[in-house]
Amino acid sequence: MDVEAFVSVHQPQWDRLAALTRRQRRLTGAEADELVSLYQRVGTHLSALRASGADPVTIGRLSGLIADARGAVTGAQAPVWRDISRYFLVSFPAALYASRRWWLTVGLLFYLVATWMAWRIIAHPEVLDSVSTPSQIQELVDKDFASYYSENPAQDFALRVWINNATISAAVLAIGVLLVPVVFVLWNESTRLGEMAGIMISYDRADVFFGLITPHGLLELTAVFVAAAAGLRLGWSWIAPGPRTRMQALAQTGRATVGMAIGLGAILLVTGLIEAFVTPSPFPTAVRVGIGVLAELGFFVYVWTLGRRAYKSGEYGDVEEADREASAPISA
Repeated sequence: MDVEAFVSVHQPQWDRLAALTRRQRRLTGAEADELVSLYQRVGTHLSALRASGADPVTIGRLSGLIADARGAVTGAQAPVWRDISRYFLVSFPAALYASRRWWLTVGLLFYLVATWMAWRIIAHPEVLDSVSTPSQIQELVDKDFASYYSENPAQDFALRVWINNATISAAVLAIGVLLVPVVFVLWNESTRLGEMAGIMISYDRADVFFGLITPHGLLELTAVFVAAAAGLRLGWSWIAPGPRTRMQALAQTGRATVGMAIGLGAILLVTGLIEAFVTPSPFPTAVRVGIGVLAELGFFVYVWTLGRRAYKSGEYGDVEEADREASAPISA
């Protein structure tokens, strides 16, 4: 084959394909059909040139044209930022709203257990004897509780807090299918919180306790409630799948549960920054507590606006339908 003659004959078609590719978003119906036809035809030209041993420059130029035209014909992949924005504006808030009854219930029970534990210590001081020695408790009240938030550089402390909270959240997400371990983790954490509250209140340091816990603790604990509830919901989907098969229920709930991990990580990053930079700051207690309350209110507004809207439009935190595996055999 005479390569030069072949290129000379077909060059106008290649130029026309390049022109249509550049104008892909402003094509008429006829031009779109022409684009598809030329894309297929030029692909054949490229194969013929390769078979004839044409020079690499010509083959490379035509390969680039084919690649650009393929993107115009099949649709270019959505930018990463679009996927990220859709996740945080649609998928994640929809998953939060869909599981709202679960994590609200978990949170209510958690605070009830913590309150009971604090009351038990306040009403029965002898319980403190089983917690620690009087000297150790005094050291905790006078120094250790407050110094915990300021004894390390803020940036290092923020990273450590984030890793710790993310680990706990990931754990309850992962073991949720077993149900009982999640309940154990929640019980342990709630009694620890109630125990600390009871000690500080018993020693007339309630202002210190709530002034240091509230700024980061409200949103931080809410994130833990969401993670625990997602895990429990995953386990319950296996026990009570509803109209779906158990595998369908587990797969659907599991995809939404795993998908929540990134969003929870972002929330816990925010709480870690608050705990490192706001909690130990010299701001008045009212300001620090106000920041924590605003962060918590912001989360609820996020869930009940974006989440409720996405949920009512049919979203529930699952991946795109095209990314799901077929749930039933497809005939050939």
